[in-house]
Amino acid sequence: MLVELIVPCYNESAVLNLFYEESCRVINTIKDYNFNFIFIDDGSKDDTLSIMKELAVKDERVKYISFSRNFGKESAMFAGLKNSKG
Repeated sequence: MLVELIVPCYNESAVLNLFYEESCRVINTIKDYNFNFIFIDDGSKDDTLSIMKELAVKDERVKYISFSRNFGKESAMFAGLKNSKG
């Protein structure tokens, strides 16, 4: 079964890697489920998008969407749901 974690992000460069690492630590212990990440950059002004791109290169479970400006978490969640297959 596929579970996709939809993660809206706005200026999260300080904690994004930690969130990813801790999430992986937990999901890697859960059997019979496949997990993917859908990160949505909601117009961040820091390095959030570049971190998402790095994660996507090193982990095929990671996808990202980048907004041109801040549209709010509801729009980010909706974009994640529209692009989810899980």
